[in-house]
Amino acid sequence: MSKDGLYAIVTGSASGLGAATAGLLAQGGGRIVINYSSSKADAEATAEACRKAGAAEVVVVQGDVSRDADCKKIVAAAAPWGRLDVLINNAGTTKHVPHHDLDGLSAEDFQRIYAVNTIGPYQMIRAARALLEAGSKASGRASAVVNISSVAGISGGGSSVAYAASKGALNAMTLSLARALAPAIRVNTVCPGYIDTPWFTKGRGEAGAKQVRDAVVARVPLKVASSAEDIAQLVCFLASPPSSNMTGECVRMDAGMHLIL
Repeated sequence: MSKDGLYAIVTGSASGLGAATAGLLAQGGGRIVINYSSSKADAEATAEACRKAGAAEVVVVQGDVSRDADCKKIVAAAAPWGRLDVLINNAGTTKHVPHHDLDGLSAEDFQRIYAVNTIGPYQMIRAARALLEAGSKASGRASAVVNISSVAGISGGGSSVAYAASKGALNAMTLSLARALAPAIRVNTVCPGYIDTPWFTKGRGEAGAKQVRDAVVARVPLKVASSAEDIAQLVCFLASPPSSNMTGECVRMDAGMHLIL
């Protein structure tokens, strides 16, 4: 993890992977914008943890990334710094629907999931572009965008057809924007498998979440359930100078799930 004190925005960082990523960036003495959509208390708790971890400055901003005006508001919180080194597009949503249940997803479900998971990152990158370019000029290296996708976007699995499709679109968009924004900005994506966070509890309840976790551990070759902190290490690597020559990559971290025949 870089100790350069990176200037960063992490969307959806009130809890889970976003909070874990912000915490690691804080250890490097970074300045961090914490974003939340609905849980201010969780966001403030993440912010306080970041301050204790060593962050130079932490700002908390409410905003729904599906709204372009909110994306601009989130980025505006970093404007006093005059630069950004890192944008982590972590905010996401889904609806848990078995893939065979075609009646379980409406057009409105697709539109909401795409609005957050695909259009949201695009709007955030567009809003942050000038500050990211300023960060590149100040540091002498490309600034970093890291999109949080999913192995569902590669395999077509996951919580619903709409979710898988939105993440597949995000993976393709990563390639497009890595070409378009070079050399000042590099764009990479992390595709996690199962992450042991409250995400599944919210969608399936305690018993359903435990069933998913146990099934994953039993099936994957490494016999582990990845934690938010496990995935955050990879996210922060892609956000940091050691990965400066990487762009347009979709990096899978799934405890070997893709090896199962």
